[in-house]
Amino acid sequence: MLSQTTKALLRSSKNLLAFSGGVDSTALLFLLREHNIPFDIAIVDYGLRQQSKAEVAYAQSLAKTYGFNCFVKNAPKITANFEAKAREIRYDFFEELIASRNYDNLLTAHHLGDRLEWMLMQFCKGAGTVELCGMQERELREGYRLLRPLLAYDKEELLAYLHKNKIKYFLDASNSDESYKRNSFRKKYAQPLLREYKSGIKKSFEYLEADRAALIEPREILQKNALACFKKSSTRSNIYYIDKYLKSIGHIITAKERALLREHATLIVGRKFVVTQVADYICIAPFLQNNKLTKEFKEQMRLLKVEPKLRGYLATDLEAVAFLSLLLA
Repeated sequence: MLSQTTKALLRSSKNLLAFSGGVDSTALLFLLREHNIPFDIAIVDYGLRQQSKAEVAYAQSLAKTYGFNCFVKNAPKITANFEAKAREIRYDFFEELIASRNYDNLLTAHHLGDRLEWMLMQFCKGAGTVELCGMQERELREGYRLLRPLLAYDKEELLAYLHKNKIKYFLDASNSDESYKRNSFRKKYAQPLLREYKSGIKKSFEYLEADRAALIEPREILQKNALACFKKSSTRSNIYYIDKYLKSIGHIITAKERALLREHATLIVGRKFVVTQVADYICIAPFLQNNKLTKEFKEQMRLLKVEPKLRGYLATDLEAVAFLSLLLA
């Protein structure tokens, strides 16, 4: 199930697997072992289900049996917006491990069904080719690669692999709770479509990926501390990279913010970040209000043609000012 390219990449890297004990991540764990790929695992216990303790115990027993590390995070209680907050807690935990233990790759067990659910949700919100592609098999994040080796396979294929090899896994009852939007899309739309049209859906994602590559030119995101900049291009491409960067630091832009970014050169996003154009660059930084800017600093910003909403952060970070000055020189 793992491609030759993926196996070669993983064998020469330090890998962290996001594990839950469910069908998908258990299948990926045993596929990695089958192909002699080194890895450790990380699991989050949200404390909402009695079964979660057994899932953590299973993860720890696998680590002991097969000789890899198992890292466990006991999440704080989530009182609202569970899906978004759980994702934030999860990725903060993974990225802390990646930074402290020098992992090259984070592996997740997203599969074809996950990809289709995401595409359908984006389509119903309003999306173009880039957004419809959604998940990619390989994605560069700040300081690591995010890899999704199972995107070409659906859950039925993963279940067949587990059953054939008599491998234990857990079923999460909350995945059937249709009060979660994604579960509703899965049951009502994605699963019936995959049952009838799986081969065509796989082929469509291949075409969409080729279209995405043609639409979005590769660009490097340059950073100095909390300031990120990249070269301007088409509006579509700019929004793709804005979304990509903000997602990497924990903010997912809304449909309304996406629409406003098409219309405005400067925007405060999520009340926390300023996105603005400076000469030929898009710049993103924390949004800080600062009414005590010196005359000299204001003049420097005027000469650089820096939007006032970005100046508050720059006033607190002279390294970022020097970086931006060199970039614009």
